[in-house]
Amino acid sequence: MARFLKDRSKAKGTVPGSLVLIGRQKMENTIIQFIGYTHENLIEEEVKTTASAIEKFDEEGINWINIYGIHDLEMIDKIGQQFDLPALLLEDILNTDQSPKYENGETYDAFILKMLHQEENSNRVHAEQISIILGKNYVLTLQERRGDFFAPVRDRIRKSKGRIRQSGNDYLAYVLMDTILDNYLLLIEKIGAKVEDLEDRLFKAMDNKIVEEIYQYKTELNYLRKAVRPVRDFLVLLNRTEDSYIMEQNKQFLNDLQDLAVQCTDSIELYNNLVSDQLNIYNSNMSNKMNEVMKTLTIFASVFIPLTFVAGIYGMNFEYMPELKFKYSYLILWIIFLVLGGGLFIYFKRKKWL
Repeated sequence: MARFLKDRSKAKGTVPGSLVLIGRQKMENTIIQFIGYTHENLIEEEVKTTASAIEKFDEEGINWINIYGIHDLEMIDKIGQQFDLPALLLEDILNTDQSPKYENGETYDAFILKMLHQEENSNRVHAEQISIILGKNYVLTLQERRGDFFAPVRDRIRKSKGRIRQSGNDYLAYVLMDTILDNYLLLIEKIGAKVEDLEDRLFKAMDNKIVEEIYQYKTELNYLRKAVRPVRDFLVLLNRTEDSYIMEQNKQFLNDLQDLAVQCTDSIELYNNLVSDQLNIYNSNMSNKMNEVMKTLTIFASVFIPLTFVAGIYGMNFEYMPELKFKYSYLILWIIFLVLGGGLFIYFKRKKWL
C-alpha cells in the first residue's frame, strides 16, 4: 500500500458519512483504556466497552478514554451516538489517509493528527493517525494500534507531575498534542543530523550510494511535510476560534503549540532545501569529474592528431616520396614528433588547460 495516498476503493460509491476503514487494520482486537482523575484520586483500567467507561465518568474530574484499534465499525458507530459526534467526523476518523485537521462542533473539538515513527533499521518514516476528541467533561483518543506514544503523559498523571492533575480536560488535550509535536521535532532532528553528515561524504566519495541516500531523505522529508504542515495551519485556526473547548487561561499553551509547529515546518523546509542543494552539488561534481576526463582525453587526442597526420603521410605507399631513402629519415621523424608533442604540451600549460 502506498504511503502518500491510501487505497480508497472500499469507499468508492458510498454516501458521505459512511463508516468505511480506509487503510490497514493494525490490531486483531480493540482495546479500550479508561483513566479518570482528580487532584486527589486516580482510576486507571481497561474496559470492554465505551459504555462501561462512560459509567465511570466523574463529572467533577477528568475522564480520558483511549481506544487502540479503529477497525470495529460497530464500536465507532456507538461512539458517535454516545458522544453526539456527526457521521462525517466518524468518517474522517476511519480514514487513516485524512490530512491533519481541526473541527469545531457544538459539543466537541476534534483534532486529527499523525504520530510519526521511524523504522529502526532504515530511514523510512511511517505515520499512525491519532484522533483527539475534546468534550465538556471528557477526552477521547483513537489510535490505529497499541503503542507507547502517550506513555509520558500517563506517567505524569500517575505521579501527579506538573499541573496536569490540577488542570482541566482541555489541558490534557493540549498535553497530548504537545507530545505529538515534540515527537515531530525529535524525528526531524534525527533525520536532519543524517542529512548534515552527508555533506562531508559528498566531497570525499562520489558513488551511487550517496545519491540513493539523498533521494531517500528527500522522500522522507516530503512525507514529513505532508503530515506536519496542516498541523500548523489548523493551530492558527484553533487560536482564532472563540467558542472552542480550550479555556481562556490555557490559550497561551496554544501559542506554544503553534510555535512548535512553525519550528517543525521551518526545519523540514530547511533540510529539504539542503538535500536539494546536496543533489545539485553531487550532479555538479559528477559533471566536473566528467569534464576533467573529457579534457584529458581531448588533450591526448590533440597531441596525437598532428603526429598521426605526419605518420599517415609517410605511411603512404608511393614510389617517389622524398626522404624515404635518406639515412636519418627515421630520426628526423621522431624529432618532429617530439617537437610537435612538446610544443602542444607547453602551449596547453600556458593556456592553463593542464
